[in-house]
Amino acid sequence: MVRVCVVGGSGYTGGELLRYLSMHREAEVKYVTSREYAGKPIHFAHPNLKGFYKGLRFENLSVDKILGLCDAVFFSTPLEVSLEYIPKVVESGVKVIDLSPAFRLKDPDLFKAYYEIEHKAPDLARRAVYGLPEIHIYREALRGASLIASPGCNATAAIISIYPLAYTKKISYPVVIDVKAGSSEAGAKPTPWDHHPERASSTRPYSPKGHRHVAEVLQLLREFGESDDRVSLIPHAVPIVRGVLSSTHLYIDIDEQELVKIYVERYAGSPFIRILWGSPTPYPDPKNLVGTNIADIGFAVEERARRVSIFVALDNLGKGAAGQALQAFNISLGIDEREGLWIPPTRPV
Repeated sequence: MVRVCVVGGSGYTGGELLRYLSMHREAEVKYVTSREYAGKPIHFAHPNLKGFYKGLRFENLSVDKILGLCDAVFFSTPLEVSLEYIPKVVESGVKVIDLSPAFRLKDPDLFKAYYEIEHKAPDLARRAVYGLPEIHIYREALRGASLIASPGCNATAAIISIYPLAYTKKISYPVVIDVKAGSSEAGAKPTPWDHHPERASSTRPYSPKGHRHVAEVLQLLREFGESDDRVSLIPHAVPIVRGVLSSTHLYIDIDEQELVKIYVERYAGSPFIRILWGSPTPYPDPKNLVGTNIADIGFAVEERARRVSIFVALDNLGKGAAGQALQAFNISLGIDEREGLWIPPTRPV
């Protein structure tokens, strides 16, 4: 049994991680931290988990306690907290899965350009493994990894959409990635921007220039020898709670059957990827994926204009965050990647 800690367990992502871990047969949660809920039972922050973590309470963060209690720790914390504590934990030999953006980018200059601060541990960032298991170069590196940097939710959808084209050298530029994201992506703390009366019945773009997740897409493309920076990611806040829908548009001369074949072959053996082509509902809808680690892919080829569109839907708290982190954790320890995650979506929601 792997002893697990969750640092920052009171937010939406931490709660989703705890929900998945409650179903995991090879992991036991020993320690969960939260400044706001310290001393309180888990269900005070996550009423859906009442009865699943009897006797376990939130505690304040202590590195000594992590080192004494845990074989692996998930950090579901702001970037600054991860940068402060993770180097100490990794150096002590405890496996770390970080859900913040602190270690996603290997190039410190790219990190500074998008996060506007100097990286405090650039050598550790270079050693971190990007935790998107469906990308073959990352899957291989995950086995035995000591520090896993879990991708951003928008970046996950975008990368899943273009990886097969990058791998087969079929990609063309410019690439435009339009993303629709639910309100839970903003976290559990309400802000004027995400307060329900302001967000409900509203659809609006945010960070349309230089969104931080585009840096993760550029990093992936560089892994395959692509140096063209003409990649745009434009997110939109939409009035749903959970879900991401990305629509990636580019112009290449390919027919739909050939395009689908590339994706089917590249994602063969990936249990959490579903290709919808040929089904009665060929275009993905994040509503059909709530609570899961699944990503659905659909396609549209407009041959007259040579426009190719790849659509990817996922749950931003599942495949976009907690589910993906747990999948990477499983692979890193030689556990079946589906453990704790192999559940069908809820319908209707």
